Amino acid sequence: MGRVVTFNFAIAQYEDGNGYSILRENPVIRLTQTRAWYRVERRQTVIKPHELEPWFNTVMNQKNDVISQNRETIRDYLLLVLFTGLRREEAARMTWNNVDLKARTLKVTDTKNHQDHTLPLSDFLFDLLQQRKNNAINEFVFQRANGTGYISEQRKQLAKIIKESGVSFTIHDLRRTFVTVAESLDISAYAVKRLVNHKMSSDITAGYIVTDVERLRQPMQKITDYMLKCAGYKPSATITELPIKDSQSSS
Repeated sequence: MGRVVTFNFAIAQYEDGNGYSILRENPVIRLTQTRAWYRVERRQTVIKPHELEPWFNTVMNQKNDVISQNRETIRDYLLLVLFTGLRREEAARMTWNNVDLKARTLKVTDTKNHQDHTLPLSDFLFDLLQQRKNNAINEFVFQRANGTGYISEQRKQLAKIIKESGVSFTIHDLRRTFVTVAESLDISAYAVKRLVNHKMSSDITAGYIVTDVERLRQPMQKITDYMLKCAGYKPSATITELPIKDSQSSS
């Protein structure tokens, strides 16, 4: 609409020596009529399972130094986005008031769909946030090193991680990775939508489903465990050896 108005103004404003408009036709209207606008395809990139290990190891190795005192904060921020699927700003501006370590939950307010979003914390995220809470210097979970506000610029850090890991990614790719993994694990579509706070107003069946945060805990842990397994961080399951019964006592 803005382009149409601009060209219409130009048609009326600019004339030749005979008083005729230099522009005889608004080309934007023609593009609209023929539906010839170039459509930008939605990105579909994710961090693939075999890329999680180099990516994860590189992120985990980010340490503060004299060049940057924000590296460890950005490290934790990237990990939280990957393991929750939160949108970049939802995660970046999170405050400690919305993190309940006792209940092992976090809440996101002022979301894209205007609905508060509460998520359970997996074991990995609980440990990460517990450590950050011990070193908190202001109300933001991902505070800037100078103590004012929250981290808002990550381009240099992302470029460093991409170069060191060999894995190209954007912040939103982490959200897509979370969703892709969730779907691959056969987690119900309703649970996946709740986890990423997608509206389900058009789905009649979804309107009858009440998803308590505790019902999302097992799916959240399952997603985290799978990605950590791909990253080589820990085994997917713990094998417990059962004691061998004495043959005489069992007879």
